Order: sequence, then structure tokens, then C-alpha cells
Amino acid sequence: MTAIEISNVEKRYKSLQALGGVSLSIEEGEFFGLLGPNGAGKTTLISIIAGLIRADSGSVKIHGHDVVGDFRAARKKLGVVPQELVFDPFFTVRETLRLQSGYFGLPNNDRWIDEVMENLDLTNKADTNMRALSGGMKRRVLVAQALVHKPPVIVLDEPTAGVDVELRQTLWKFISRLNREGHTVVLTTHYLEEAQAMCKRVAMLKSGKVVALDTMSALIRRISGSQLIVHMKEGDLPDDMRHLITHPESTETGRKYSLRINDYAEVEQILARLRQSGAVIDEMQLQQADLEDIFLQIMDKGAL
Repeated sequence: MTAIEISNVEKRYKSLQALGGVSLSIEEGEFFGLLGPNGAGKTTLISIIAGLIRADSGSVKIHGHDVVGDFRAARKKLGVVPQELVFDPFFTVRETLRLQSGYFGLPNNDRWIDEVMENLDLTNKADTNMRALSGGMKRRVLVAQALVHKPPVIVLDEPTAGVDVELRQTLWKFISRLNREGHTVVLTTHYLEEAQAMCKRVAMLKSGKVVALDTMSALIRRISGSQLIVHMKEGDLPDDMRHLITHPESTETGRKYSLRINDYAEVEQILARLRQSGAVIDEMQLQQADLEDIFLQIMDKGAL
């Protein structure tokens, strides 16, 4: 089943085209990354998915429920952790989560509330007023609020922005467990190492358009960012290969070069050319591109 179906969504704010025809499908049980620079349209798209704003055209469905035409059913399927720290200062943590449960028609939900608080290390703050919490603790409560009705689809908009390492580890442990249990997770983050570690598939937005959409492994294989590092004991790099150099280094025992490669098939061609030139390789290492290489190249070129 498709968890989220986004079809040709457009949104304009006066002269700004925030989204310019975004289409993508997120399957049930996926851990999906939505990446892009500031102003790319990520938060606008999430706000449309959550039903907070309406698209000018196109449609979004959550488990088959249109977020406009069938808003209540769509919203019950969705839990959203917003980027902003929005909270009611008059309630304790437990009262806040009970109220959130009530919004979804779950008046007797204390067992799950207790489990969520325990997994987010909020138990000892259960009776603390929201306004007395630190920023990191407030962020934990936002996550708990999004999960309080056990939504099958969880959307995390910059969930670890400005929080400590402990919260990141606690959050990802719990979210990973929910994903293993079948929950669909959509993540936006500026911490690209988080996205690379957690997401199996990613979409990259630039200027309101999808410029890359693939599995993480496929993107890394396709990217022009991998390097072959060779240390030559004898000989040197032929002149016709010097355009591949990304970083030369002199050593006591020879020359060391980092050569950019676009495809793994090029490795054998490079080695054959070096053998032909009489170079003797003492050491060799293949260094794979990572998500940061992918992100920077796509944002520079506009598409992959």
C-alpha cells in the first residue's frame, strides 16, 4: 500500500513559487528522506501533507485519504513533529499528551502515553509544567505528541535541530523501532549523516522541484564523487590522466594521488593505464562518495 501519494502539487506565495509540480510516492513501511537547502519547499510540502495549508493545485493522499476532501481520516493516519517549538504553557507533560489523545478520540490512552514517555526519557518530567522544560525536553514532548495516537505515518521535520546527542540517540532508537514495526517515517534534516544512516530512499528538492529521487545506495553509486587513492612506489601518473586528480601528495617513498571516478568500471581502466605506463602501485584505496557529496553536486548541477 502507498502511505503517501503526492501528485503534481503546486504552491505559490505571491511571486514565490514554493512548490512547482512535486510528485512522489512513499510506500508503507519506508524510512524516507526529504532533503534540500533552506527555501527548497520541504516545510511547505509537509504543511500541505499535514493539512495546515492548501496546495494551489495537485493532491496529497495519506493511506488513500485525500488531505483536503477527507481531512479527518487523513489526519488520524498522520503524526507530525513540527520544526517550531509550539506548546501550551499551562499544562504538564502528561496533561499535554492526554489532551492530544483526546483530539484523536482516545480518552483512555495512559498505557501508551507511559510507554512513549519512557522511550523518550520523559517519565521523570511527566508532572512538570511545559514552560519549565528545557528546549530539548520540549522537543521530546513534540515527538511524543505526534506519536500519541499511534499513527501509521510519522513525519519528522528537523526533529533534532539544536538538540543534544542524547536526545538524538534516544529519538532514533525509538523511531527505528516503530519503523521496524511497520510505521512509515518521513524525515527532513540538515544533518545529512542522519539521513544517510536512517533513510533507505530520498528525494531532494531544489527551488520547489524534485531534482533527485532514488535509493540511497543507487544515488551513491551514480554520483561523481568517489575517489581512487593510489600510492605509486615507482613511476608517475601519465599526463593524459592528470585531469582526474583531486588531490596530489608527495611522500618519502613515491607519489600519492586521489583520482575522481564516476563509475566503478573506471577503476580497472585506470589500473590498466598505470600498468601500461610502467607505474608500480604500492597501495590503493577506493573511497566512496557519501550523502554530502551527492547533495552538494545535485544542488550545484540542479539534477542527477
